[in-house]
Amino acid sequence: MGRILVFTAKLKQASLLWLEGFLEACCLHRAFILCRRSKKLLIRTGQCFLLNGFIFLGSLFMLNSVLIPALQWILPDKCSEISSHEPCLHGGILKYYSFLRRGLVQLFYIFWVCPVYLFSIILSTLWYNDIAKHGFAAMGNNGLNLSKPSRSDEIEAETKKAPMEKPPGLEGIFVGIGEQVYSLMLLTFFLLQVHAVGIVPFVGKALSFVMMSWMYAYYCFEYKWNFSEVPLDRRLDFFETNWAFFAGFGSPSVLAIFFVSTFVSYGVMGALYPLFVLTATSSSADHLIFSERKKWKGIGLRRLPIFCAADTLSLRSLSILPWILDMITRIISRAKTWLASLRNKLQAKRNT
Repeated sequence: MGRILVFTAKLKQASLLWLEGFLEACCLHRAFILCRRSKKLLIRTGQCFLLNGFIFLGSLFMLNSVLIPALQWILPDKCSEISSHEPCLHGGILKYYSFLRRGLVQLFYIFWVCPVYLFSIILSTLWYNDIAKHGFAAMGNNGLNLSKPSRSDEIEAETKKAPMEKPPGLEGIFVGIGEQVYSLMLLTFFLLQVHAVGIVPFVGKALSFVMMSWMYAYYCFEYKWNFSEVPLDRRLDFFETNWAFFAGFGSPSVLAIFFVSTFVSYGVMGALYPLFVLTATSSSADHLIFSERKKWKGIGLRRLPIFCAADTLSLRSLSILPWILDMITRIISRAKTWLASLRNKLQAKRNT
């Protein structure tokens, strides 16, 4: 009976935190407030919406609503559309029309949709960072406190600790680069894990939805944590400790793309993602979570190792990196030795 009560209490806590995260992500009006404060932010956000929402999604709309119906009318695939009175004697022509119609559609994808898609990915990646930077500047924040622990009996002890800082000088630069490389590898392996889980029968789609929610939530908050110089280990600890909140925060963005095709989902997310990034930038997630945890009476949610598998794969990949670099160094050294020997031989022939 006691275990059932504890489970019920934790389920209620997780549900409330999920709801807090969901409602926090829906506060998109904050993005418009920040855009009013910063002209640069407004321009970047507008450019992102224009490229992804108008040009890319508009191209898909024109393809499906104008081009394909027009080709269907010009190159029909039914006998009744060619002749309504005579028996169907145009089987070969219909096959040719069908082949030609599919070929023209594929050419449109190859020479317009795919180039715009790749162009959009490159530009949007650069613009997202600018949007987060201008949004953070518009907020006027210079720091973020994630040092408070999840258990109430450790709050006083932890808050007395000095905040972790990066080493000064060149060592700090290398630490920052290492964190970015590790973070990139971690999220890449986590994305592969999301796709792998998605093919599991019965529960795959549901698990994929939750994991995608975590992934997009982390993407949205990572910009703020980068500008606030929050160490990577503290980010992961905060994220995994408050997994219910971030599952809720990422749910609106996943709901917008989960049930549509790949191209459409990218266009929708490309247009909406800056709004969620700005919402995360202006969010006081740590204060919301800590205020919610104060209501719990000794029974809190445990940390959920969301990135455990991705972390293991990333560390193993990094462990073989020195071997790869050593091998590349040896190859370059041997190439230099061979070129020097060849140069000496040619010089000797010239002298003789």
